[in-house]
Amino acid sequence: MIEKHIHADLAAGRWNTLSLAEQLANIGSEVNRSISSYEKSDLSRLEKAIDRTLELFDLTLADKRWKDRLKEISRSRELFCFLFFDPKRFTNLRHEMNLLNEYFLQFAIFARAKK
Repeated sequence: MIEKHIHADLAAGRWNTLSLAEQLANIGSEVNRSISSYEKSDLSRLEKAIDRTLELFDLTLADKRWKDRLKEISRSRELFCFLFFDPKRFTNLRHEMNLLNEYFLQFAIFARAKK
């Protein structure tokens, strides 16, 4: 079975040229798109954003440079999945979404400052 990637150019190896901060900042962009689509009840965009987010998480987890950070990356992926696939687990879903957004925003700020 041939696996089709949404981010084909990134999956082909370009992803592994990015720093961890850049990778997480890109994930954060997709997390933000997911949250925005959720808030607008745009299910078509939400589904696509979730798919893109999970693919970027998986590409980051497959990057052997981050073997010492797998627990943190996996935990953020797990929280993302809980937010969208099991939202009843949270008493304040909006707050949790904001926290996840803020977490990834820090990487975007750091990655931007390094350029």
